[in-house]
This record gives sequence, structure tokens and C-alpha cells, in this order.
Amino acid sequence: MSRLEIASPKKAKIVMEGLYKDLERRIESSPPGLCPVDMARAFLELCHAQTCGKCVPCRIGLGQLNNFIREVLDGKATMKTLDIMEQTALSIMESADCAIGYEAANMVYKGLIGYRDDYVEHIQNGRCTCTYNQPVPCVSLCPAHVDIPGYVALVGEGRYADAIRLLRKDNPFPTTCGFICEHPCEARCRRNMVDDSINIRGLKRVAADFAREVDPPQCAPDTGKKIAILGGGPGGLSAAYYLQLMGHQTTVYEMLPKLGGMLRYGIPNYRLPKDRLDDDIRAILKTGVQVKNGLKIGQDITIQQLRQEYDVVLITIGASTDKKLGLENEDADGILSAVQFLRNVGKNQIMDLTGKEVAVIGGGNVSMDAVRTAKRLGAKKVSIVYRRRVADMTALPGEIDGAVAEGIELQTLKAPASIDVDENHHVKGIYVTPQMVSSIRDGRASIKPTGEEDIYIPCDVLIVAIGQNIETHHFEQAGIPVERGKIVTKSTGAFENLPGVFAGGDCASGPASVIKAIAAAKVVAANIDEYLGYHHEISCDVEIPEAHLDDRTPCGRVNLTEREACERVCDFEAVENCMTEKEAKQEAGRCLRCDHFGYGIFKGGRETLW
Repeated sequence: MSRLEIASPKKAKIVMEGLYKDLERRIESSPPGLCPVDMARAFLELCHAQTCGKCVPCRIGLGQLNNFIREVLDGKATMKTLDIMEQTALSIMESADCAIGYEAANMVYKGLIGYRDDYVEHIQNGRCTCTYNQPVPCVSLCPAHVDIPGYVALVGEGRYADAIRLLRKDNPFPTTCGFICEHPCEARCRRNMVDDSINIRGLKRVAADFAREVDPPQCAPDTGKKIAILGGGPGGLSAAYYLQLMGHQTTVYEMLPKLGGMLRYGIPNYRLPKDRLDDDIRAILKTGVQVKNGLKIGQDITIQQLRQEYDVVLITIGASTDKKLGLENEDADGILSAVQFLRNVGKNQIMDLTGKEVAVIGGGNVSMDAVRTAKRLGAKKVSIVYRRRVADMTALPGEIDGAVAEGIELQTLKAPASIDVDENHHVKGIYVTPQMVSSIRDGRASIKPTGEEDIYIPCDVLIVAIGQNIETHHFEQAGIPVERGKIVTKSTGAFENLPGVFAGGDCASGPASVIKAIAAAKVVAANIDEYLGYHHEISCDVEIPEAHLDDRTPCGRVNLTEREACERVCDFEAVENCMTEKEAKQEAGRCLRCDHFGYGIFKGGRETLW
């Protein structure tokens, strides 16, 4: 056999692997809002092409299902077609000889149940609701709908102050989000088809670092309306900012000494330097927002008093209390919640952990903040105790990697069972039950005990970071509906029998990210403005640079660098370094400008008002 004949299969394999990777990239970067019926057709055809063709259910059945879906898309199907499709899919699931046939049919069956309305819309009206408006993928996935291509282009041109002005149209915390935003916008970035997503958060950080101080826009004429906002966190301050721009006088009531909520008292300084948080807050206060600190609702003031004094009362208290483990001895000395632990550090009430062993229960971002803070307070050993796998942790991958680099131990697949205390009722350690992964439910592997004996983890301090709750007692007494620990509002944020009272953010949705709190604040601010009889519009007169026609050749993504782990664990200074101006221009130049080429021109375009 010749060398060419030997090499050919290898070359074919390399080419096929490359094609599969290309397909993966295209699936990853598929924009939100695609027609689910058409996606079902594409997946079904892919599976049909992969079957061996030996059994009738795959060879004939999948082909028949594909014909039915095409009839739906072509407007030739009837409602009876859906019933036949369902029966056919179930028949294939029960009789297919391989997983490919089963999964393909199961996908169609789930779709007939999960998005039946889309099938019905195609059949009855001959149209797809998903094609009405197809926004730019990154903008669509940003909860606040920030004009991402716009500010990326402005950063690329070196117009940093204009980038901040454009950001503030939808997000009054550009500096803060440049440090800590979870950047959901990057998930479907179309640049993934070429190489890797744009570093959108990093470019926001560049704009904030290089722009310096940027004044907010002028407020609309005074309307004479007064609004009380309970809670000075990101949700409350964002609502205050937009309502103030609309011409209403807002007063923020905050129970803690300084504004910022969990941004100041929940996120450590090494992740979000407080002087940078103050940059955003100063810009918000420049609009004329008034502040009353040290007043707690239900204790120093009541809803009833505020309703008499103000035209509108907005509740944005956030999720500032902790959840309990529900174990005996949880009240022992040395056991505290992550919320209280981080709040104390935020108040500069430093706990000396020198030489102590610390265990933190939980796998979210708050847990990572707690362990990395404990390490910086001198703890000899810090462990995360989590009942699932690392892959199941809700913390950002970068936070997990950062914790491991700083010497944090991950104790996974261990569920807390009981707490051990000494004769002085001080925690000595915690017993954990070994777990193993089990069946997958809702796309996530569940766990179950392995049956082995409990393991003992010694600790001098135990920090609980299993979730946050909302203080609802006073609101229930005031007649505000509360269900499962959350304030229940109408979709507008208003209440059925309480005119002039609104709620939004974490207290209504449950604990969420900063950008989601800002997004909720935008919605409730607009609804309050409508309730008061106005229809103000928030706009920005920044002109976006023209899109360049240059070829976008493959180019690596610029990631933010970090200070060395051995250096940063010794202080609370910022961990991340900003990009250089040269790096920022290169990264901004990778943007495909979907707002101009394709999506933005034909379906949706840029939103200049809200």
C-alpha cells in the first residue's frame, strides 16, 4: 500500500473533525429568537443522516417526521398533522434500535409539547412569530439591552467618554459592570463562528478606566412628582437615576451607612474596588437623587408613612438575608452566613482568621467571595464544601479557577449532615455525607448518597453560602402580597389593591445578577412614569462610528490578566488588570458589527430610545 493510501484515511478524519468543530461553533453562536420549528427540522435532518438505516423506525420514520415538519413550515399542514406527528414520534421512541433514532424523535415530541404555539402559528396563520424582529444576539442576551456593538465600536475609536454615555442610556453602572458583570451577552456572540467571542465585559472596563469622570445627561423639566425608593442597591439606584432623568424627584432610603447594597457590602474589594463603585454612584447622585441613610423599613419608617408623603413608593430592597442549613447546632458560635460575613468586611469590621481552618458551604459566586475573603484574612486552610460536582457549581468558571489558584480546597460531592460543637457550643467541625452523581433531571445530574460513612471536616469557622432570602415581614403586615419569600407583583411591578406602590429587582424575582437588577429597574421606572401620567423617553445622542468593510481575519481573544496569586492573596486590591489601549483596539476590531451587517439592518436594528 502506498503512502498516499495510508495517509488518506487520516486526512479524511482530520477534515471531518474540523467540520464537526465548525458545526459546534455555528450551533454555539446561533442567535436567540430562531424559529424553533425550523431548528427542529435541521436537527432532525442531521440525525437522519447519521443513522445506519438498518431499522425501519429510523430509516422511514425520521424521514416521515421531516416531511411533516416541512409541511408545517410550507403552510400545507393542518392541526391533525400535529397529532400524527406526535403519534409517529412516540412510535419511533418505543421501537428505534439506537439512541440516534430515539433522541431525534424525542426532540420532536418535546417540541410538540414545549413550543406547540409556534407550530399552531405556522399552521393557522402561515407565519413565524420569531421572524418579526431579530435583534443583534449580544444585545438580545443582555438583560438591560445595552447597545453593545455601539460602545465596542466607540472604544475601538478611542471615544471612551462617548462609550460611557451610550452605556448609561441602559446601564447607569458601567464601571461596576466592567468589573463584575456575568456577561451573558458573550454566550451567542457571532464571532464564535470565526474563533472566539468578543471580550465585551473587558471592553466595558476599558471604557470606564480610560474615560475618567463623565457627567450624566441633563434631566427633563421638573414634574413636581416625588418618589420614595426603598433600597440603595443597584436596582434602587438605577430606578432613581432614570426617574430623576425623567424629571421626577426621587429619594432613596438605605438602611446601611453607604449606598451600593450588595455591591458594597456583599462583593469584596478585590473583585470590585469600592472607589470605582463610588464613581458610578457619584454620577447617579449628580442627577439630583436625594438619599436618607440609616433608616430601616418597618423599624424607622413604614410603608404607610411613605405613601402619605410621596406620590409613588418603589420597593427594591434586594435579597439581603441568608438561608439556613436546617441542621442542629446551626446557632453555635463560629457559624455565620456568607451575607453577614461579607457585610462585616464591607463595613470594615474585620474578623481575624489567622491560623484558623475555615469551611464554606455552597458553590455559587457568594461562596467564592467568602472563601477568597477568608484566605485574605489569614486563614490557615479554607475549604469549599459542595454537595454536587465542580461542573455543577453556579459560580463563574473564572471565580472557581481564581479560588483554586489562591489555594482554596474544593470538597465536592459532600452534603452537610451534622454539625459538631465543643462544650462551649463553638463549632469544631462538620460531618458530610459522600454523594455520587445519579440520573439527569432537567439537564442537570442529580445526586444521591453513596452509602459510605460520613466524613468529618474539622473547622474553627463555618460559613453558610447556600442562598439569600428577602426580609418580607413588614411588607406582609402592610398588606403587600408575599409568596414563598418573594413579593408578588403584576407584570408592571405594581400591585392590584395598592395604587402608587411598586416593587422590582431581587425582592420580586428572587436573587439574581447585577445586570438583571438594572434591567428590572429600567422596566419599573418606565411603568412608574406611565402611572404618573407621563411618557418620557430615555435617549442618547452619541453618534456610532460607521462599520468598516475590512476583512475580519481569525484573531485570538484578548483576556484580562490577573495579578499573581501569591501576591493578591495578601491584600484586597483589585485582582484583574485592565487591557492596554492597543489590546482594546484589537479586541474591538474583532467585532463583526452585527448591528450593521445582517441582523441590525434587516431585523430590528439599533434601539435609540426606551
